[in-house]
Amino acid sequence: MKAVCWMGKSKVETLTVADPKLLNPHDAIIKVTRTAICGSDLHLYDGFIPTMESGDILGHEFMGVVEEVGKEVTNLRRGDRVVVPFTIACGNCLFCKKKIWAACDNSNPNAHLMEAAYGYSGSGLFGYSHMMGGYAGGQAQYARVPFANVGPLKIESDLPDEKVLFLSDIFPTGYMAAENAQIQSGDTVAVWGCGPVGQFAIASAFMLGAARVIAIDRIPERLEMARSLGAITVDYSEEDVSVLTALKDLTGGIGPDACIDAVGLEAHSAQLQGTYDKVKVALMMETDRPSVLRQAIQAVRKGGTLSVPGVYGGLLDKVPFGAAFGKGITMKMGQTNMHNYMKPLLERIEKGQIDPSYIISHRITLEQAPEMYKVWRDKKENVTKIVIDPWANAAA
Repeated sequence: MKAVCWMGKSKVETLTVADPKLLNPHDAIIKVTRTAICGSDLHLYDGFIPTMESGDILGHEFMGVVEEVGKEVTNLRRGDRVVVPFTIACGNCLFCKKKIWAACDNSNPNAHLMEAAYGYSGSGLFGYSHMMGGYAGGQAQYARVPFANVGPLKIESDLPDEKVLFLSDIFPTGYMAAENAQIQSGDTVAVWGCGPVGQFAIASAFMLGAARVIAIDRIPERLEMARSLGAITVDYSEEDVSVLTALKDLTGGIGPDACIDAVGLEAHSAQLQGTYDKVKVALMMETDRPSVLRQAIQAVRKGGTLSVPGVYGGLLDKVPFGAAFGKGITMKMGQTNMHNYMKPLLERIEKGQIDPSYIISHRITLEQAPEMYKVWRDKKENVTKIVIDPWANAAA
């Protein structure tokens, strides 16, 4: 089959590789019909996530048709159409039973690598380093799905792939971010980052009762998309714009009730702190660039909530934790507990409350993926979301 493979920092290639096989009676093989490049994939592309190996198949947002199932898989059969959650959960451990699926104790065969870095291991993830399981990803024509009794969501309607594909990650991630923000009716919510997760966080904040959402970014097409959802926008790249001052002005000096950091470890900043973080990362004195996290802690009102769906990988510097403590804020974060959200959000799509495909700007083939990684990283061609059809031009 063809697959998009990580070949080193800033190097991705589309290669012909071996088809996946059933390795466990709980596995399923999926013929991938749609997949996507996620903003989190750029952390791999840019070399921020360790334990990647040359030839690793990328991709954790995918869906398709069941091709083969192991003998212990009882809920799926050949021909079923499914969306696959990016987190892998066993369904039987302590954390799965608590519905903290992203903390599964049994799905990461390389748990010792995460334990060395983080103290404990979370669940395995598709296409996201050997530290997180070493599983082949879904930017391919076929994918092996472990614990298939637990993860995949069957799509039994005739909704097109593009309307349900993002149930694999970014729609539930944006929704959980809004849920973690503990939004009350009438609240003002600030969202940093108007990429795909940020867009779904904005939409979800309104679904959960926010009266106003303030969206912060610098990319014109992303800001326009946020405005189309009803958000007030702040372009932080403008010389006379201070995000903290703008948020105070928009909230009568109080600050937003909730702040959502939908950016994570590769945050940009036009201020001195942006240069500071780049230098510290280059000298390996810091692993992440947390300028958004700093701003969000400083901006949120006293007693407010900070939600962090943006991925962080390691060690941060100059985080104003004294401000967080002094204001008595609540912080909630983590990988998305996908299994809690996929079915309820599918029902919202089926009822016409939201069509997630509105964020798609580019539809490409597997062969085009390496170049589009660069486009996505550099925010060119008005890119907002890239979807891949693994079978387009397959013969070529």
